[in-house]
Amino acid sequence: MAASTNRAASSRHFAPTLNQNRALVSNGAHNLMKKALFLLLIGAAAGAFGYYYLQEKRTAPAPTSKPAEVKTADKAEPASPSLGERAREEAKEVKDSVAAKLADWHLTPDEIGAELQRTGQVVRTKAQAAGENIASATSNARIVTVIKAKYALDKELSARAIAIDCDNGQVTLTGNVASTALIAKAVGVALDTDGVTHVKSLLTVAPEKN
Repeated sequence: MAASTNRAASSRHFAPTLNQNRALVSNGAHNLMKKALFLLLIGAAAGAFGYYYLQEKRTAPAPTSKPAEVKTADKAEPASPSLGERAREEAKEVKDSVAAKLADWHLTPDEIGAELQRTGQVVRTKAQAAGENIASATSNARIVTVIKAKYALDKELSARAIAIDCDNGQVTLTGNVASTALIAKAVGVALDTDGVTHVKSLLTVAPEKN
């Protein structure tokens, strides 16, 4: 009788434990299924996204290449003037500079003609610029070279042989020209040269023969 009572009590004691284990197993299986379902949904979403991406990439229009830019050459810079052009420009500048000073230096054809009749020569003096040194032998040679170059740029003067001598900035011209106007020009060009303070012209008029 006592043994039977103990087995009944033991059976009642283990019954709840067995039920609890069954509940735990059931809950674990349920949670496992939920996790599996969640992973399945994640995988399906990832697959759908990948498929959509591939379809979009396949159907997207191919990028068009940008037409190559055609570079145009920069505007050509103006060509440097030739030696002949520079010479003509310098000759014009000299001519304009001297022409503006001939009246101030009393080098008009009438004044030259009257002076030649009186003295047989034409003499003009220019005030020495402040700070200008007395011409040296080197400066004398430079002055002669510059005056000859100026004469060479003038077609009326270059056609005639005009001898030029310089001593301490004092220039002497000898030779023949075609008119008193050219004497005035020759004296004016020489006097308008840096370093020159005095010009004496012994040039004579010898009209050109036809």
